[in-house]
Amino acid sequence: MSTMNTNFKDYNQQQNWLFPPSIEELIPSEHPVRLVNGVVEQLDLSQLLSEYKKNGQPSYHPKMLLKVMVYAYMDNTYSTRKIEKAMRENINYMWLSGKQVADHNTIARFRSKKLKTIFKDIFKQVVLFLADQGLVSLKEVFTDGTKIESVAGRYTFVWGNAIKTRKEKMATQLEQLWQYAQSIADHEDKDPTPPDFTKVGKEKVAQTAQKINKILSNNPKAGSKQKAKLRFIEKNFSNNLDRYAEQEKILANRNSYSKTDPDATFMRMKEDHMKNGQLKPGYNVQISSQSQFIIHYSLHQQTTDYHTLKPHLVSYQKLYKTLPEIIVADAGYGSEENYEYLEQNDVEAYVKYNTFDKENQTYKPKKKKSGKEDFHRDTLHYNDKEDYYVCPMGQKMENKYDKKQQTTSGYLQKISVYKAKNCKGCSLRTLCHKAKGNRIVQRNHKLERYKEITRRRLNSELGTQKRRQRTADVEPVFTHIKSNRNFKRFTHKGIDKASLEFGLHAFAHNLKKMIA
Repeated sequence: MSTMNTNFKDYNQQQNWLFPPSIEELIPSEHPVRLVNGVVEQLDLSQLLSEYKKNGQPSYHPKMLLKVMVYAYMDNTYSTRKIEKAMRENINYMWLSGKQVADHNTIARFRSKKLKTIFKDIFKQVVLFLADQGLVSLKEVFTDGTKIESVAGRYTFVWGNAIKTRKEKMATQLEQLWQYAQSIADHEDKDPTPPDFTKVGKEKVAQTAQKINKILSNNPKAGSKQKAKLRFIEKNFSNNLDRYAEQEKILANRNSYSKTDPDATFMRMKEDHMKNGQLKPGYNVQISSQSQFIIHYSLHQQTTDYHTLKPHLVSYQKLYKTLPEIIVADAGYGSEENYEYLEQNDVEAYVKYNTFDKENQTYKPKKKKSGKEDFHRDTLHYNDKEDYYVCPMGQKMENKYDKKQQTTSGYLQKISVYKAKNCKGCSLRTLCHKAKGNRIVQRNHKLERYKEITRRRLNSELGTQKRRQRTADVEPVFTHIKSNRNFKRFTHKGIDKASLEFGLHAFAHNLKKMIA
């Protein structure tokens, strides 16, 4: 058999090393694992160390576990079993851990219990380190939010409106049975003052059922169906009210929650794989960025962004003992409450309101104009000095009264109401308004003042620059985390654990950005 001429490098698995190499020699000097090691070595971990008891079996050093955890998230490795496997087999993890191998349970306990309360302090130290290096500034932030799905079951939900409907149905059933009992009751058993069924409580159900039972049990006219309904009420209503009360306690100010993750609220996800806008349990994640570094993050149960800005900045101030001097955000945050909060705290706000883009014609209309746009309240002339509107036919709409209304967050707004004097017989009536009487428009003077300040600020040369800068700063951060790191769903239940999970992603993102 002929042999071919070959030119291969020597290959011998039995070759011995005269001087076996150390792991240190096998890690390139510019490898990301060295950055992780260097950054963690500079951190003050006294709070983390205080989480451990002095007595008992020796624990793995938290500094080592933190290095491994952070590098794992940079490496897109989130499973504790996979991290344990990497500590056995991956040379980078072996170098960080000093060849120690922690089992997956130890790693999971470290992540969920030891880091839970103190991780924000560790994250803050890294941000301050970035600021010292001149990579970021805490004076200006770009804020945006995204919704990330919870690990909870997608079809195990509780709805606040459903609870309200069930309680109303219970009240209706109880009232109907009470009226039936009164219709067949003897004169001495009739109740001249009927109970108030607008609110149903356990005590009222018990008292009313007792009165109904007294009438039905002693009256031969009582029907068997009504007696069966009474037995059902006595057996179930009290337990149902207890269950609804517990569910309403969990809901607080929300309209929904997941049974398998009560902290998660049902929200519409942009990244819905079925492309049909399904509601899924999730959290509203808010970040403030600077130069595409994440300066601050917070998780919220509210579905709308304008309810999250104030608590997001409150937690920012708690963490850094100060607020940013400038904030840039999109129209989802433009509300009277937010503008007032920013003004009171001397934060220069470049925050759009909901009609800003429409006013600046930066949108594409989905359908043809109907002509009714010319009669919108914002197109009517308003006389600021004498405080009146002018309708399309030229008649004055004077201020009739002021009213107060409360937002879902509890914020009180003052609304002025203006009314036309005579709309009867007006040729523009069908285009102007559909109400039966004279046309009424409402004006929030404080909000209009904030909108005028914001309009001038955003349309300035500096404002235009910051609006463009926002889309290039904060939005790519979410794209990187969701698409490049494939983080589209939390793996832990509860808002505290989910917050820690996102924090680890934010920490890893900042370190990878440092490398870039």
